[in-house]
Amino acid sequence: MLVALPLLMLCLSWAPQTADSHTDYIRQHYSKFEYRIPMRDGVKLFTSVYLPNDTSQPYPMLMVRTPYSVAPYGADQYKTRLGPSQTFDTEGYIFVFQDVRGKYLSEGEFDNMRPHQPDTPRPQNTNESTDTYDTITWLLVNIPNHNGNVGQWGISYPGFYAAAGMIDSHPALKAVSPQAPIADWFWDDMHHHGAFVLPLAFNFFSSFGVPRKEPSIERNPRFDHGTPDGYQFFLDLGPLSNVNRNYFKGEIPFWNDLAAHPNYDAFWQARNILPHLNNIKAAVLIVGGWFDTEDLYGPLSIYRETEKRNPKTFNALVMGPWRHGGWARGDGRTLGEADFDFATSLDYQRRIIEPFFRHHLKGAPNPNLPEASVFETGANRWRSFNSWPPKNLTQATFYLHEKQGLSQVKPEQTDTDQANDDFISDPAKPVPYTAEILNGWAKEFMVEDQRPFGRRTDVLVYQTEVLQEDLTFAGPIMANLWVSTSESAADWIVKVIDVLPPDSPDEEIDGRSVVLGGAQRLVRWEAIRGRFRESYSAPKPFTPNEITQVKLPLQDVLHTFKKGHRVMVQIQSTLFPFLDRNPQTYVPNIFEAKEEDFVKATHRIYRSADHPTSIQVGVLLNPAP
Repeated sequence: MLVALPLLMLCLSWAPQTADSHTDYIRQHYSKFEYRIPMRDGVKLFTSVYLPNDTSQPYPMLMVRTPYSVAPYGADQYKTRLGPSQTFDTEGYIFVFQDVRGKYLSEGEFDNMRPHQPDTPRPQNTNESTDTYDTITWLLVNIPNHNGNVGQWGISYPGFYAAAGMIDSHPALKAVSPQAPIADWFWDDMHHHGAFVLPLAFNFFSSFGVPRKEPSIERNPRFDHGTPDGYQFFLDLGPLSNVNRNYFKGEIPFWNDLAAHPNYDAFWQARNILPHLNNIKAAVLIVGGWFDTEDLYGPLSIYRETEKRNPKTFNALVMGPWRHGGWARGDGRTLGEADFDFATSLDYQRRIIEPFFRHHLKGAPNPNLPEASVFETGANRWRSFNSWPPKNLTQATFYLHEKQGLSQVKPEQTDTDQANDDFISDPAKPVPYTAEILNGWAKEFMVEDQRPFGRRTDVLVYQTEVLQEDLTFAGPIMANLWVSTSESAADWIVKVIDVLPPDSPDEEIDGRSVVLGGAQRLVRWEAIRGRFRESYSAPKPFTPNEITQVKLPLQDVLHTFKKGHRVMVQIQSTLFPFLDRNPQTYVPNIFEAKEEDFVKATHRIYRSADHPTSIQVGVLLNPAP
């Protein structure tokens, strides 16, 4: 008891009382130092280190590597938070923040998703893995009062650096948490099965993509759209060839790369970290959000690939009801018009991320985290699984039927019965992806009510009868489309929607009244640029009016459609401006399409016995086996 008392008093003294006092707390309990750490090729990376003033015990190091700046700069300028949650700051770690090479005060040349290139001879063989390795080696020698253990984490782009850092793990790297990590930049952020994510790429690279002349702490200004209405801005923009002509003037290198590489060629394949996730010795905790509009592919893919390539490594997955990085911002109880009934982010921090690093870096008791901690939307509860997707799922197929029907009964009509539905897709009047008026991208659109969009004539709608019992979808969804178009090019977008009962009472969510009676809550959506239906590297046009199969994998879900609800599927060809407009005239490179290439097209979806459009998904028994 006499030994434990000082530690107890230390913990109590380290407990900040309010958010406003937290920066002062960090100043009082940490000393900040700045270094330029040399890599194996001589390039020096700018690094900030926050050392606990208490030296009564050694501390583990917890590192973030980022292209977004380790600001504020200067040994007398302090961050407002240091760890994945505020609790980390009060428990005592050595916090390390590093500008990656080519960004802000670090030397070298920046390369977006720098290719791994493991076979390049040394010392030229530098990549994000070797930079991580060299940084840890230097820290172990030069930073005092550490316990020899290092952890790494990061959200979004820093999540990619965390994933890259665990490859060929440094012996001192004991725990890594890639959060919303980029895995393959053709799939994360930039495209959905080849359909280009316009506002994210345009807005991001208009500032982030401006090359620097020398190391600097200056941030590039954000692009000024001149209007809050992004839908109208991008519609007025016209073809993508106008971007350089009217705005970028050829001065944004990565935009030029995007325009030069519309297909999944060697340029994009080199920016895929998945084939290199080998020799991982650190414990891994991958975190993602079901409603992440940017990086949902990354966490699921990195989890699967790490599991496959490193079967003896502790590798766990967390998927919560969050937008991009939402688990580190706010309490996680609500998102837009969705209420999850409790503070999911705070719960995750307390039960999962804090015990994970505490155990692997400080030797605290093993929290025995499950293989997969997954939030079940619809039912609003956490589920634990021994694998993801769960084993022993029952596969269910839902077929489209006439009169907007959707059921597990396969259609009986033949094609001669004209078993199809059609709509006219007009690039001049694309379907909005959100009802919000904004010039960025809507971070909450993945929980938006879909009624305004389903009422358009260029959106096809199908739904089941009222469910007589709960129905839980788990794992990936496959949309098997049978389509035709009157032109030579088309995009296909599929939405899976939870339709609430018409008598559902209104709710007060974050101070606003939300009408839930008959609401159509988006569960999952995905798109494919039809030219990539057979190959992402070798696109091909459609033959006009020829029935063609298009398989569209949707990302994973864990969602319960409650008794009294309906399952709905919506199918459309535009989702603007989240996705750029397909001209619907096939051109080899859409970035070079001209105004006259953008034409109306009649698209058909077939629902016959010969060509049964459907979605297939795993159904989870409750309780899970």
